[in-house]
Amino acid sequence: MSLDELPDTDVRDSADPTPTTTTTPATATEAGPGPTSAVRRGAGTWAALRPLLLRMHFYAGLLIAPLLFLAAATGFLYALSFQAEKILYAHELTVDTVGERALPLSAQVEAATKAAPQGKVVGVWPAPEADATTRVILQTPALAEGENLTVFVDPYTAEVRGRLTTAGDALPLRAWLSEFHSSLQLGETGRIYSELAASWLWVVALGGLALWIGRRRRRRAQLFLPERTAEAGGRRRTLSWHGSVGLWAAAGLVVLSATGLTWSTYAGENIGQLQDRLGGATPSVSATLPGGAADGGDEHAGHHMAPDGTMPDMPARADVGLDRAVEAARAAGVTDSVQVTLPANGKGYVIKERDRQVPVHLDAVAVDPADGRVMDELRFADYPVLAQLTRFGIDVHMGLMFGLVNQIALALLALAVMFLVVWGYRMWWLRRPTKDRTLSFGRPQPRGAWRKLPAAVLLPLAAVTAVVGWFVPLLGISLLAFLAVDVVLGLLAARRREPGSTPTAAA
Repeated sequence: MSLDELPDTDVRDSADPTPTTTTTPATATEAGPGPTSAVRRGAGTWAALRPLLLRMHFYAGLLIAPLLFLAAATGFLYALSFQAEKILYAHELTVDTVGERALPLSAQVEAATKAAPQGKVVGVWPAPEADATTRVILQTPALAEGENLTVFVDPYTAEVRGRLTTAGDALPLRAWLSEFHSSLQLGETGRIYSELAASWLWVVALGGLALWIGRRRRRRAQLFLPERTAEAGGRRRTLSWHGSVGLWAAAGLVVLSATGLTWSTYAGENIGQLQDRLGGATPSVSATLPGGAADGGDEHAGHHMAPDGTMPDMPARADVGLDRAVEAARAAGVTDSVQVTLPANGKGYVIKERDRQVPVHLDAVAVDPADGRVMDELRFADYPVLAQLTRFGIDVHMGLMFGLVNQIALALLALAVMFLVVWGYRMWWLRRPTKDRTLSFGRPQPRGAWRKLPAAVLLPLAAVTAVVGWFVPLLGISLLAFLAVDVVLGLLAARRREPGSTPTAAA
């Protein structure tokens, strides 16, 4: 039986006994008594648009909500991983005793290469704080692409504190949870789930926000705060919590959706191309050496480093060594939490700041290994505005920009999404008809809502939907799939109602 065929009879909600004709799993469908809200403008257009929003919100909430819940649950675990790794990997990350003076970086690298002779040193992250260890990044054949072996060295004694497989700045726990959040550890195929969730999150959030603001209510406070009175029980109370929490979380959810799409597979490619056309591509420091290859390839494709910090497998070119290269970068103003990429493939040293917390320190320089001269400088202040905003958005999404506050905010947003999904399904369950049925479901908004829209609204809305569906492909494809299913259900329902007649869909 189609959901649309369920009769609108007794609703199992003692505090809200009057049955209504529509339901969604994520927003209200009945209007409460009282004056019209001040934010409700264009009542005629809104009255026609609201049923369409309700129907879209119903199907999106019903079918996409499980993916949103899964993305939120894995994101919640990821947000907690920052503090967890500080506890779990405390021995590797910190030193027992802070010494008076750190050893040269070349000595620290020598200790790391002795502990992992099978690896190639490709980068060095000097200790960012007095009690922190230095990270020496090595490539080994046994690791997967994107993974490195990191050796943690006490900068005061050159003691090797441990070795871990890392991905970027993420230690094993956070790296695993990050991949679990983005792909469920299923590789590229699994990334479809997270992109689908991110594609619909902003639609569900903004649609629900419009429906919640557009409701009629006695008091303005009911817009922002959930009802907790005794008479507001059952579905009405659930709706109140769903709407008010969704209101407070909407802005954060839209930001998470937009930033999540930037590194998705399909929409991310479109976003990157658009950003490039608008002149907002993220610039990079030029480290190509005179006479070197025009394209140096992977900047992490490093070489074995000698004990003095030089590169013995580059016999044709002199090398001032790691320590002098870092001194040159610090003299050029690259001082906060630096990371060093070693010379390779016709490129010099690349030394970047990696402190992404406000105020960010992301300047970079390239140093010629022959004489320690700074060949190129790139200041974060010189990034295009769009590139800066992209960097800020991604770092907020990853919990890096505001430190612990950022991570707590991410955890709260993840909890909000999980509760919103549960409340949405509960409202759907409470709206189910109960007469003459042992199992039934709540009804969606009736079909034909789009036909009630004025042409001046319908045509631009259809055009925008088509453009967005093309730009965010998984959103467009899934929307077409929803419409196809809805048409089939309509055909089946019409055939049951009128036996022997030719059915027509009223989608």
